[in-house]
Amino acid sequence: MARKCLSGKGIQVGHRVSHSNIKSKHRFFPNLQKKRFWSMSEKKFVTLRVSANAIRTIDKVGLDAFLRTVKKAKAKPAAATLKAKAKTKAPAAAKAPAKAKTK
Repeated sequence: MARKCLSGKGIQVGHRVSHSNIKSKHRFFPNLQKKRFWSMSEKKFVTLRVSANAIRTIDKVGLDAFLRTVKKAKAKPAAATLKAKAKTKAPAAAKAPAKAKTK
């Protein structure tokens, strides 16, 4: 399984630098976790492997709203089907942009 999150976070490459300034290649992996989320469009729990940062975002905005922001190229097949269903079954209030306050 690829070590990549729905939000686009993936493996980064860098160096480990010793005290004597010797550099050796190192891979930095994203903090991926397996977590169950409730999908309003599916009306069931969905298990996804996402980064800790994405978990916080999904908890804040909801799974369906998060999936609408994910680019198609980044989405895995299971998430792509969820994204399509979330788009079609989205409530009207979620689609409308928030109005800015005016004085």
